[in-house]
Amino acid sequence: MNLNLDGTKPIYLQISEWLEREILNGNFESDQKIYSQYQLAEIFNINPATAAKGLNILADENILYKKRGLGMFVTSAAKEMILTKRKNETLRKLVQEIVLEAERLSVSKGELIEMIKAADLGGEEK
Repeated sequence: MNLNLDGTKPIYLQISEWLEREILNGNFESDQKIYSQYQLAEIFNINPATAAKGLNILADENILYKKRGLGMFVTSAAKEMILTKRKNETLRKLVQEIVLEAERLSVSKGELIEMIKAADLGGEEK
């Protein structure tokens, strides 16, 4: 992954979101040790304090837990917590933005629903 160093999203948030994706993709399992702040700093060529801030976000959300002297580990409920958070926060915001843009463009509710159905990668309704 490449960080967007020139973007508006802080690097520490990009780190925490990248770690969430790694957990969702199964690259880190429950109770598995995750990268240290120093490993992340080396991987992304960033300050260790910035990497630590990204890790601490996930620890504060109970997605990661600390073992004193050993590092950070993935909680057993991490995957479910990330899914819930992303559905309730990220996806909801995106939907709100789409609905507002549809209103600005005078796209009807039916048209918008058809667009969403057409964009369904699986091709099936759920």
